[in-house]
Amino acid sequence: MLAPLLLAALLSACGHVDRSGQVIVWEQMDPQEQTLFDKHVEQFRQQHPEFAEFDIQRVHYRTEDLQTQFQTAALAYGGPSMVYGPADKIGPYQIMGLLMPIEDLLPAGEIARFDPGALPILDGKTWGLPDQVGNHLTLVANKALVDSIPVNTDDWVAQLRDTTRDLDGDGKTDQFGLVFNLLEPFWLVPWLGGYGGWVMDDRAVPTLGTQAMVGALGFMQNLRRLDVMPRECDYPLADTMFKTGQAAYIINGPWSWNGYREAGIEIELAPMPMVSATGLWPTPMTSAKCYSINAYLDPATKECTAALLAWLTGYEAQVDLARKLSVLPSDLEARKLPDFETDATMRASNAQIAKGRLMPIVPEMRAIWDSMRPGYQNVMNGEMTPQEAAQFMQKRAVDMIARMRE
Repeated sequence: MLAPLLLAALLSACGHVDRSGQVIVWEQMDPQEQTLFDKHVEQFRQQHPEFAEFDIQRVHYRTEDLQTQFQTAALAYGGPSMVYGPADKIGPYQIMGLLMPIEDLLPAGEIARFDPGALPILDGKTWGLPDQVGNHLTLVANKALVDSIPVNTDDWVAQLRDTTRDLDGDGKTDQFGLVFNLLEPFWLVPWLGGYGGWVMDDRAVPTLGTQAMVGALGFMQNLRRLDVMPRECDYPLADTMFKTGQAAYIINGPWSWNGYREAGIEIELAPMPMVSATGLWPTPMTSAKCYSINAYLDPATKECTAALLAWLTGYEAQVDLARKLSVLPSDLEARKLPDFETDATMRASNAQIAKGRLMPIVPEMRAIWDSMRPGYQNVMNGEMTPQEAAQFMQKRAVDMIARMRE
């Protein structure tokens, strides 16, 4: 089924397909999110028979492909009705003129029910509606290997060393204290906050060449040198090792937790431990996941698209997402559910969110990621010192942003 959808999407980007009877959503959802989306669309169909003639489609893209594909299609006056993903993608879309303000589609009362801090607002306009807030990293423990979760990094690192073991005496490590994705700077950012830094200032000027970055990189490098984690570890390996009981901890997000339970791992969540050297808590990036509207939405689909958007981000859908994924609703009424006080996973997740910081949605964030990635990887593979990498990141980010603004 996917191939025809992709063909239709590509053809629509070239202007050869009549989109007046279609509402298409391009997304980068995780499998469980996709299942819930399909469920919520079916509920929408049942509740809104007036839109029975519309063909509602969902097309999945890999995270790294969605932005490029949407930009290409929308610039050709085609593409989907809505695009779904983390709010940081909205900045580049908006600056290129690819999005319709939500105010042009829905009444102000509909927007007022959302947490203002979760709304992607630029130039006084709202450019997406979130169905959840979070998308954040937190510490996940395998309770079969961990009795209690330390509060500070000194005690935590000592525990990581204790839980890293050669179980069969062959001289090779069979169980690690920690696994996480060593390739992506998303996993570095919390520790940057824990050392008192951040990725940019309030004018979107990069702040990567700081002692805070040196400290964060040094901390990550030290974990590698202590051999409490695998020498080479990308996301799939980390995920697999934790699911198979080969690691006491993983650092991962809400999209992964139910998968660990389904694999038979009894997990416990906790905020990443306070950095003993600074007394500061790590600050994982938090963000809303949003539905945004294509600026070139077919006028014939506007009413159906508006109703579907309101439904997918409505109270019932957000409550369902919160209960299934342990994410925080962006709907203020949905946040009043007693579940958020009684459910241990939701409580721990919210505690981590409270210590996090919102991911900037400005276009400069793309340059920040692209600058941090090689420097971070070079430190982890021993090709750069933390000091060298911090300066490399800063110069690269400044240069990339200057070119972007030309």
